[in-house]
Amino acid sequence: MGKKLWRAVVAGAAAAVFTGLAAFPAGAAEGGAAFTRVKVNGGKPVVIGVTNEVKVPASFRLTTPDKWKWPAVFLYRGNTDERLSHAFETSDCIKAGAGVCDIDEMIYFNPSQWPMRNSEAGAWKVAAEVYFLGGGRDIDDVGQTVYVKRNSRLSVQASPKPVAKGGALTVTGKVTRANWETRKYVFYEGRKVSLQFKPAGATSYTSVKTVYANGKGDLKTTVKASKTGTWRWMYGGNTTTGASTSAGDYVVVK
Repeated sequence: MGKKLWRAVVAGAAAAVFTGLAAFPAGAAEGGAAFTRVKVNGGKPVVIGVTNEVKVPASFRLTTPDKWKWPAVFLYRGNTDERLSHAFETSDCIKAGAGVCDIDEMIYFNPSQWPMRNSEAGAWKVAAEVYFLGGGRDIDDVGQTVYVKRNSRLSVQASPKPVAKGGALTVTGKVTRANWETRKYVFYEGRKVSLQFKPAGATSYTSVKTVYANGKGDLKTTVKASKTGTWRWMYGGNTTTGASTSAGDYVVVK
């Protein structure tokens, strides 16, 4: 990412105000900078579980004739003081012209260290800001939306093994998703999940049927066994929950 200028912890909880950074001197003028070429996570959703730190790459171009102290892009809801991130880190200026800098950034989310609320899953707007030497800042909405999602998981089990050709094969599983508030995975009821199959020797899966999880997130269906191969579940996700795919369960048909 280039030379690191600093890494700043910005929130003791997600969607918190940037303590010490959001405020600026009364009467300080805004403006004087332009933010272009803004990218956050390559346009993909940010999917967060309950333990692992998630690193989200971002980049932007800052154009200003003024001297500045630090720039950053961030996610917000409502007003620009309601922000979502735990820490962020930026590169030094990668000069692209007079008064023009390309900046690489890494935004960090650590659900095992900082509290998160389940209500924070969903759509967030993107803004960029720069603080100037001598006081003042410029802050702009950049007209983009990033979805922050709770991670989901799937398990799979097929039986009997082996199975007679033409016999009944029962495939079960469970769909769960991250509960950020308890830092545990909990069942995700009522989800529409696809059962997929890949014959032995093939390279891709084909969807066989759709199953809905019950009130405890359990999945169960019966299929006719015709070929040896691997079975798995696939969930497509939604605006608050990430997509997931189970491991495969290999079944021999005799």
